[in-house]
Amino acid sequence: MFLCPWPGRDDNRGPSRPFFIMTTASVVREKMIALLEPLVEQLGYELVDIEWVSAPRSAILRVFLDLPAGREGHVGIEDCERVSREVSALLDVEDPVAGAYNLEVSSPGFDRVLRKPTHFERFKGARVWVELNVARDGRRRYTGNLSGVNAQGITLDVDGQVVSIGFGEVGKARLVA
Repeated sequence: MFLCPWPGRDDNRGPSRPFFIMTTASVVREKMIALLEPLVEQLGYELVDIEWVSAPRSAILRVFLDLPAGREGHVGIEDCERVSREVSALLDVEDPVAGAYNLEVSSPGFDRVLRKPTHFERFKGARVWVELNVARDGRRRYTGNLSGVNAQGITLDVDGQVVSIGFGEVGKARLVA
């Protein structure tokens, strides 16, 4: 957060009122995804998601990676170390965020984030949790089986009811046990 002089004040006495400019976690997240996704894919992995956690003295950048669809096995510690070294080097050169932060690289875990249409397609038939950007008919969260995926969105079977959700409506989505 930066404190800037109020626009239009020219008497050199400082700000008459605070004018705040904030960098939000979602802006940092999107910036990091755009920067890191090509590198992670070049290394032979899939960038599942990025999490930016702000803290007073040092933030945390969490990078979640997986093996691409069709590649057998799982992400191990050696994979995380390799990606961590390369991502760290890129971040040192590009310096996309001011201030100190710690880099953590890991596999996505059982509650894997579904961020792109290809993620939904890969896990068709799985049980998922979806939170909408804006409530629909007073409801914002759905948990059900991912029964369909097309170019426009997804279809869930929620307690015997079919619910269609456009990709643009999805705020967050992840696998659930």
